[in-house]
Amino acid sequence: MKSPGSFATNRPFDLDEAIIRRFERRIMVGLPAAENREKILRTLLAKEKVEDLDFKELGVMTEGYSGSDLKNLCTTAAYRPVRELIQQERKKDLEKKRNAEEGQSAEGNSDEKEEAAEERVITLRPLNMEDMRQAKNQVAASFASEGSVMSELKQWNDLYGEGGSRKKQQLSYFL
Repeated sequence: MKSPGSFATNRPFDLDEAIIRRFERRIMVGLPAAENREKILRTLLAKEKVEDLDFKELGVMTEGYSGSDLKNLCTTAAYRPVRELIQQERKKDLEKKRNAEEGQSAEGNSDEKEEAAEERVITLRPLNMEDMRQAKNQVAASFASEGSVMSELKQWNDLYGEGGSRKKQQLSYFL
C-alpha cells in the first residue's frame, strides 16, 4: 500500500535524475500574480483594522513578492502605528516629568488624574496606504523574478515539470 507524500524544494536542479524520475507529478509554483497577491494581502490583513487600503494598488506595487515577502510587508506596516503610539507615550511621560519638576499647582494634579484615567484605554490607529508604502521601502522582494535563479527554475520546469517540453514533444507510434 502506497502512502501519499509530497516534496518541495526551491533547488530542483540539484536533484539527481533518478530521484526526479520517481516523482509522479512535478509542479512549479511560481510567484503569485497581482490578483493573487491582492488575495494574500486581504487574508493577511483580515483581522487588522484598516483604513482606505487599495488592495488592487497593493497587488500591483508588490510585483515580484512571494507570500512570505507579503507577510513581512504586512508585519512591518503593522508596527508603524505601534511605534507612533510609543512615541506619543514617551512625549507624554516627558511632559509629566517636566511639569512635576516645575511644581504644578493642585489643579494641574487633578488634570493629571483625569489623563491617567483616559490613558488606560489604548487604541491604535488603523493601517493605511502610507503604512504600506513605508513598509515597502523597508521590505524588498526576496529575489528578483527575472534573476538567474528564476530562469534556472523555469528551465528546469521546461525540462521536467508538468507541461514542460517533454510532454509537448510526445511522439506518435502512428506516423
